[in-house]
Amino acid sequence: MEKGHDSSSSMAASELYTKFARVWIPDAEEVWKSAELTKNYKHGDKLLHLTLEDGTNIEYNLDEKTKNLPHLRNPDILVGENDLTALSYLHEPAVLHNLKVRFTDSKLIYTYCGIVLVAINPYENLPIYGSDIINAYSGQNMGDMDPHIFAVAEEAYKQMARDERNQSIIVSGESGAGKTVSAKYAMRYFATVSGAATEANVEEKVLASNPIMEAIGNAKTTRNDNSSRFGKYIEIGFDKRYRIIGANMRTYLLEKSRVVFQADEERNYHIFYQLCASSHLPEFKNLKLGGADDFHCTNQGGSPVIDGVDDSKEMSTTRNAFSLLGINEQNQMGLFQVLAAILHLGNVEIKDRDSDSSAIPPNNRHLQVFCELMGVTYQDMSHWLCHKKLKTAQETYIKPIPRMQASNARDALAKHIYAKVFSWIVDHVNQSLRASVKQHSFIGVLDIYGFETFEVNSFEQFCINYANEKLQQQFNMHVFKLEQEEYLKEQIPWTLIDFYDNQPCINLIEAKMGVLDLLDEECKMPKGSDDSWAQKLYNTHLKTCTLFEKPRMSNKAFIIQHFADKVEYQCEGFLEKNKDTVNEEQINVLKASKLDLLVELFQDEEKATSPTGTTTGGRTRLSVKPKEVRPGASSKEHKKTVGCQFRNSLAMLMETLNATTPHYVRCIKPNDLKFPFTFDPKRAVQQLRACGVLETIRISAAGFPSRWTYQEFFSRYRVLMKQKDVLSDRRLTCRNVLEKLVQDQDKYQFGKTKIFFRAGQVAYLEKLRADKLRQACVRIQKTIRCWLVRKKYLRKKHAAMTIQRYTRGHQARCLVKFMRRTRAAIVIQKFQRMYVQRKLYRQKQAAALVMQTILRAYMARQKYQGLLRNHKAVFIQKHVRGWLARQRYKRSLRAIVYLQCCIRRMKAKKELKKLKIEARSVEHFKKLNVGMENKIMQLQRKIDEQTKDNRLISERLNGLETSHALESEKLKIEVSKLKGIEEEAKNNANRVTSLLEELERLRKDLTTTQKEKKTIEDWATKYRDEMEQMVAELKEENGLLKTEKNDLNRMIKEQSQQMTEKMARALAEETHQLESDLNEERSRYQNLLTEHLRLEERYDDLKEEITLSVNVPKAGHRRTDSTHSSNGSECTYNSEFAESEESSRHGEDVTRGMDTSLTLKLQKRVTELEQEKSSLRNELENREEQFQRARARDDEEHRKSRGAELEYESLKRQELDSENKKLKHDLTAMRQSLLGNAGAEAGAPGSAPYKVLVDQLNTLCEELEVRKEEVLILRSQLVSQKEAMQHKDEKETMTEPLHYAEDVHNMKDSGAITQAYLSLKETNRLLEGQMQQQRRSYDNDVEVLRGELQSLKEENNRQQQLLAQNLQLPPEARIEASLQHEITRLTNENLDLMEQLEKQDKTIRKLKKQLKVFSKKIGEMGAGQGESVSPGQMVEETVRPVNIPRREKDFQGMLEYKQEDELKLVKNLILELKPRGVAVNLIPGLPAYILFMCLRHADYVNDDQKVRTLLTSTINSIKKILKKRGDDFETVSFWLSNTCRFLHCLKQYSGDESFMKHNTPKQNEHCLSNFDLAEYRQVLSDLAIQIYQQLIKCMENILQPMIVSGMLEHETIQGVSGVKPTGLRKRTSSIADEGTYTLESILRQLSAFHSTMCQHGTDPELIKQVVKQQFYIIGAVTLNNLLLRKDMCSWSKGMQIRYNVSQLEEWLRDKSLMMCGAKETLEPLIQAAQLLQVKKKTDEDAEAICSLCNCLSTAQIVKVLNLYTPVNEFEERVSVAFIRTIQTRLRDRCETPQLLMDTKVIYPVTFPFNPSSLALESIQIPGSLNLGFLTRV
Repeated sequence: MEKGHDSSSSMAASELYTKFARVWIPDAEEVWKSAELTKNYKHGDKLLHLTLEDGTNIEYNLDEKTKNLPHLRNPDILVGENDLTALSYLHEPAVLHNLKVRFTDSKLIYTYCGIVLVAINPYENLPIYGSDIINAYSGQNMGDMDPHIFAVAEEAYKQMARDERNQSIIVSGESGAGKTVSAKYAMRYFATVSGAATEANVEEKVLASNPIMEAIGNAKTTRNDNSSRFGKYIEIGFDKRYRIIGANMRTYLLEKSRVVFQADEERNYHIFYQLCASSHLPEFKNLKLGGADDFHCTNQGGSPVIDGVDDSKEMSTTRNAFSLLGINEQNQMGLFQVLAAILHLGNVEIKDRDSDSSAIPPNNRHLQVFCELMGVTYQDMSHWLCHKKLKTAQETYIKPIPRMQASNARDALAKHIYAKVFSWIVDHVNQSLRASVKQHSFIGVLDIYGFETFEVNSFEQFCINYANEKLQQQFNMHVFKLEQEEYLKEQIPWTLIDFYDNQPCINLIEAKMGVLDLLDEECKMPKGSDDSWAQKLYNTHLKTCTLFEKPRMSNKAFIIQHFADKVEYQCEGFLEKNKDTVNEEQINVLKASKLDLLVELFQDEEKATSPTGTTTGGRTRLSVKPKEVRPGASSKEHKKTVGCQFRNSLAMLMETLNATTPHYVRCIKPNDLKFPFTFDPKRAVQQLRACGVLETIRISAAGFPSRWTYQEFFSRYRVLMKQKDVLSDRRLTCRNVLEKLVQDQDKYQFGKTKIFFRAGQVAYLEKLRADKLRQACVRIQKTIRCWLVRKKYLRKKHAAMTIQRYTRGHQARCLVKFMRRTRAAIVIQKFQRMYVQRKLYRQKQAAALVMQTILRAYMARQKYQGLLRNHKAVFIQKHVRGWLARQRYKRSLRAIVYLQCCIRRMKAKKELKKLKIEARSVEHFKKLNVGMENKIMQLQRKIDEQTKDNRLISERLNGLETSHALESEKLKIEVSKLKGIEEEAKNNANRVTSLLEELERLRKDLTTTQKEKKTIEDWATKYRDEMEQMVAELKEENGLLKTEKNDLNRMIKEQSQQMTEKMARALAEETHQLESDLNEERSRYQNLLTEHLRLEERYDDLKEEITLSVNVPKAGHRRTDSTHSSNGSECTYNSEFAESEESSRHGEDVTRGMDTSLTLKLQKRVTELEQEKSSLRNELENREEQFQRARARDDEEHRKSRGAELEYESLKRQELDSENKKLKHDLTAMRQSLLGNAGAEAGAPGSAPYKVLVDQLNTLCEELEVRKEEVLILRSQLVSQKEAMQHKDEKETMTEPLHYAEDVHNMKDSGAITQAYLSLKETNRLLEGQMQQQRRSYDNDVEVLRGELQSLKEENNRQQQLLAQNLQLPPEARIEASLQHEITRLTNENLDLMEQLEKQDKTIRKLKKQLKVFSKKIGEMGAGQGESVSPGQMVEETVRPVNIPRREKDFQGMLEYKQEDELKLVKNLILELKPRGVAVNLIPGLPAYILFMCLRHADYVNDDQKVRTLLTSTINSIKKILKKRGDDFETVSFWLSNTCRFLHCLKQYSGDESFMKHNTPKQNEHCLSNFDLAEYRQVLSDLAIQIYQQLIKCMENILQPMIVSGMLEHETIQGVSGVKPTGLRKRTSSIADEGTYTLESILRQLSAFHSTMCQHGTDPELIKQVVKQQFYIIGAVTLNNLLLRKDMCSWSKGMQIRYNVSQLEEWLRDKSLMMCGAKETLEPLIQAAQLLQVKKKTDEDAEAICSLCNCLSTAQIVKVLNLYTPVNEFEERVSVAFIRTIQTRLRDRCETPQLLMDTKVIYPVTFPFNPSSLALESIQIPGSLNLGFLTRV
């Protein structure tokens, strides 16, 4: 172990032990405790002033003798490292603290320590062993990923394949540390990664051996509920392709004593408790078992139940494992019989007969059951359990034995039987796992007990510790060897490192006269005992060996100093356990058993006899005749002792391990209470010392433990260099810098690629780096603070000057203001005084005037009041009389109105009943609506009239007001005149009388005028009020109507909007659900296609292997040429039937004499998958049925139109029949006339018969020509109809002969009448079929009409519901609703009519197109007939040419080839075509176009065989070329593009309306006419899916090596992330070296993919799906590696990732692919990068993280936070409390607990229809394709 002065020897202690330096001091409870120096240490100080973490100040005294300083603590940046050797200070407290931090804080159970993987048992199930984790570690370098048992397994698997050397994984540790689980996971990794070479499921059998071995070899102890009580070494065999082919197991030192004895709180082996728990099963009734408490062998520990374990279920698992490994039911029951017999044997009670003998009570129930189960006799077994046979040279004696010896013999027999059962099971497991082929290499997994020391240590602990001594020696030598190889590789001077060599301890145990030798010798002695053996040990080793000691207080024990600790062994029982004897006669009784399995167990039994010799005392010995001895045979036979056997097996194990490359896993038990994630430092230190981890640290620390590459050193410590020190040569730069920084050159060495540092040097460099960064920070802070203070000073100075300026301005303004106020005061005083004087004068003047006015007014008022009283009295009288009259009138009017209301109410009730009855009628509702419309129009008209009247009244009122104003003006003028007259009256007192008279007169006139004026004003006011009231009422009524109308419109709009939104929302939800269901079905279907393809490939591989195995050259046989199979395979694509027949013939030849179970199993699986595939295809078709309803409706319309056409043709046929009868009648008349006038004159030219004959012949010829033309046209139409119906008829096939061809042939040789007659007969037969077809179409029409009737009923119901709803509305709302409904109905009817019109137009266009096709066919047939007529016929019979126009032959977009050229076509166009040349020089998709043009010609000539063979050959050839070159991206992309184009062509030219929307008229003419290839479209679609998945896998294989390096490891932004020190397990450097991938590499590769697909003409939508899949792979792989790499989880790495993602998004923008969904697939990675960069301290930060990371699962978020590691000292770790807060907040999330993303997910692909605008007739075939045999048609 490294000492304090060693750790500080790299520099002066005063430089390291300074104030604030942290150290480790010993502690009794925590082993080591952290403290901090409060005062600098000076050389010679005897104590250190320290402060503990809890704030306690202490003084630490240094050792006076050694003066060793305490261990220094590593910087916080190094705490929690993956590799303990990466620590700068390598010592025990640093190792312990690093393990504790990783285990308790980060929940990481694995840590590297050089070549050792330290695994701490978490006592909790962790989700880190799934298949996703296995896939993540597969193919990765060991240092690149976080420590894991899978990383060790992958390293072993990789080295086995790379170095061609066998490997071993050595798993050791205490009981309960998790050894068995670690070994199990290692084997699971091999089984998952490698797979099996055969279909025998070897990997499943290897894993199935675990529950069996756990059942028979594991038990509960005080330390472990599933402790392995034996050691095992499993060799997993691999073939040359490194696939598992078998396994073999070796076991060591089974703890047999547990069968008969268990300590408190312990159990026997699990199998016994499983049997007892399953005793209620019917098959176990004959075992006569009960509970575990009923048997002595299972109830001694007092703890028969393990919490959380169901023994009955475990029994089921064990039995299933037995079955899987080939142990049949009979052998299983035999085993259970033997095991149950052992339980019963343990309950056999032996009693004393006397002091020297014993006996078993008669009829012992348990012994009877034992004998019954074992098939032996009760008397023999009861006799030999209490007796033994002694042999001498002359005689044999049978001696009774005392009860104690008999009990021991009984227990020995039970142990021996169990050992035999254990060995038998192991042998049969090995037989089941044995490889059927030659083993090429193996990986061994050693699960062996670790170093053990208890209060009482016996023979088992001695053997265990002896094995650990040997393993530790091998471990030390291996570590030493690796260190030496590393030094020599780097050309570092090698100096011998002093490490602990435990060879003396091994010699003490196994050398001559060692412990084992003396033990074996004592076992051979007749009177050997444990005491005598102990004395021999004392005498031999006590004085000669320092490792051997004798306890002070005991003479029956000894102490051995092992490598881990001193262990005291008790000698009692050593001899008995080493001899492991059993009574031979008991074995003979068992050999005579009726149970076959028991006989098999003991068939190779060696004689196990006790040492012979004379006995002293005891009962009289019975003399028996001596046994004859063969000459030369020894009279004594001894088997090997247990110690000797164990030593030999251990030697074999060590020999095996030395011949392999070892990998070490050290399992640590963190606490004895089995608490999850609880770390006990004391227990951990004990195990670390015992398992060799600290020894590894010590060896590493003795040399140069810290190692850096030159680039990593430069990147990390660039801050310590000046600009002039940086040279182009990194090695020279590092050398110069190190020489300046570290003066002692012994502290480092320069290797070829690395720099080696002594222990502590990295910490010193880190200290210098931190000091330099701290100085830089101080300088930056100083500058910033100076800038801030100066900025603050300048701001204050500017503020002060501003304040001064404003203050002085304010003072100046105040002075000016004072001066202005003084001057203004003087002016004010002047004007004030003037104002006061003027005011006094005006007051006096006004007082005089007021007095005059008051006097005059008083006089006028008196006179006026008198006049006013008279007027008011008259007015009051008038109004009172009027009011009384109105009151009487109102009372009368009210009574009349009441009577009217009563009468009207009665009439209204009657009317209401009538209206309610009438309201149910739709017609009444419409009439009511019409009445309401008329009423609204009348009201509107009335409002307009009233408005007009109001306008006239207003004009009149304005005129009156104008006249009144003029009159008032006149009166004012007169008043003024009167005033003038009054003034004149004052002046002219003489004229007072006359003036008074005149004044009186004028007053009267004025009074009269005023009365008139008032009357007019009253009338005008009354009229204005009435009109205003009327206008207001009208406006109010109009406003109410408008409001109601607006309300109704708004309600209608709102309802319609709500209904629209609701329907849209429901439609969107349903669409989304359908899309999700469809995508799910697509995914399942495509996964099944993938599985089907994999099984097909597997089937082909099996056929090839079987073929190769059959074609192995034998004696007398010539080896088959290797080209034979290839030639045969080239011919297999002719037909699927030929291929199946060929394969069946091969299968019949191959399977003779072979085991066909595996092939049948595979075929059965293929059949099941095909059935599931077909069912899923049907389900997919059902789900997509709704998208084809429009097409069905179009077909229905087409059938209707076809029906009309058939009716026309039927009429035409009837007309032809009548004409035919007429012709027959004329012919008969002609013959009769010829026969009746037979004679010489009959044939004369002028005779009557001759004239009749000539006339009829002429008429017949003319009629014949006409009918010929009609027959030709009709027959061509009928033939085309027949072909169309043959495609629709399921009972008829494509291969049926067409009869009309024979008729055409007959027409060449027969007369026209006969020809027409035969054609009409054929027509009759065809029309009969058409009538049946019409009947079927009629039935279909009836069904359609019924559907329409049902829809009309539904529409009627809906109308009635709508009417009922409308009746509940007010009248105005009813009008609006009815109008709205009527408008909607008319609009729908209009749309339906437009749709029907469009369909009719389509039908017309289609019929026109068919008419053109028929005309073309008729022309060709007529031309052919004309050419086939012989010259003699043309001379004898003049036939008019049929009036059918012939078109010139131009290129119709078809290619003709001969049937025998099909192989050449497929070979040149598919198999031998190079995609690169085609993609560069020719149009995209050219092979697809050529194939389709050939297919078109086969369809044109109606050759179904040619169509089938061409399509089958094309599909098989594409599959073949993809199987051959499936790893070439360019080839796969090329054929994906061409397959999709071929599929699009089949759709575009299928004749289906849905695919013909974008066709040109010329393209519509090129549609397929004879065959419906919908099924082949489905096959091609499946093929395209397979090619797409292969393309994705190909891209993934190319991208996979680039992703981690480019996205994570490479520093795209240089200098952001520093390189931390690494340990022995070097991770991949993040510095871009030559050959490493960068982000630019990924972008270039993506661009290459994109450009290749674009050159091949891949559909844009398909390119988007490919890019989305690419980005998903990039994001998933990057995130998975981030979650498994602690060194990548830092703030700077988050910045790098976000930058890289932005570059990927920029690439998407450049390619116009931002909307393809690829960016969304990167969202989890983006959120993980953001999580690395956000603050992680407060609750607000936790809330922000929870809302931010919605695409990450809780496990992923917690994992990232646990892995977050600061790169610099200025960063802070995430606290455990913060992580718990995050977990609490995310507790309610409903998500899967899966940690890693599934990188194997492939999104379901779709192939949207993409029609081509390219005209087929314009395509030119280049000569480079060698397709000259194709003819343009």
